[in-house]
Amino acid sequence: MTAQRKLRALITGASRGIGRATAKALAASNIDVVLVSRSQAQLGDLAQQLQQQGVEAQSFAIDLSEVDQVKSQMGQLLANVGPIDILINNAGMGYTADLIDMPLADWQRVLDLNLTSAFQCIQAVLPQMRSQQQGTIINVVSIAGQQAFPQWGAYCASKFALMGLTKALAQEERPHGIRVTAVCPGAVNTPIWDTETVDADFDRTAMLKPEDVAQSILHIVQMPQHAVIEELVLMPNAGAF
Repeated sequence: MTAQRKLRALITGASRGIGRATAKALAASNIDVVLVSRSQAQLGDLAQQLQQQGVEAQSFAIDLSEVDQVKSQMGQLLANVGPIDILINNAGMGYTADLIDMPLADWQRVLDLNLTSAFQCIQAVLPQMRSQQQGTIINVVSIAGQQAFPQWGAYCASKFALMGLTKALAQEERPHGIRVTAVCPGAVNTPIWDTETVDADFDRTAMLKPEDVAQSILHIVQMPQHAVIEELVLMPNAGAF
């Protein structure tokens, strides 16, 4: 990174929830953002809002569930936008079902989006981060990457695996000046609870807000380059659900 260039962050799952709140928090701190999600309409609206704050905000519609295409599509994106200093892997899906009843196709779908797409995004940005000997990668894991919950078996498996990926990546990339962090929020009041793959009836007023997680991510990003928060657990005061 040169002194003349502002930091640039790439955020997946940026159209809503934690991703959208994080984009706003980073932009408010004068960090340029690259927004990735399936919904170009929602991304375009957000990008316009952020541009009015004086930052560069670009949006790209990429279906991260199509994991065999993610790395090449991310490569094209990087060729268009230039160097990425911060990668925030936030895209993911919820899924509730007893493991005994879960179709293999659904299991694979959860693993593809919650784990493999993050791996492919990481592979896309690493060469450039290594070349500049600096970068920050934040994987939004979940408390379900540390604790298991009934009916959330596939989700927990994907998040435990994402935690393992995060820890291994941190070890491999430390010599290259790249910081890697796992952010593990408890229940957050996002649209994930309204999706057709989730059947859960919780008191959402007691949950964390997306903005709470976004502020934690901003804090991680703003740490001095010689320091890293390797793992951050952020829970609602009411505890796990």
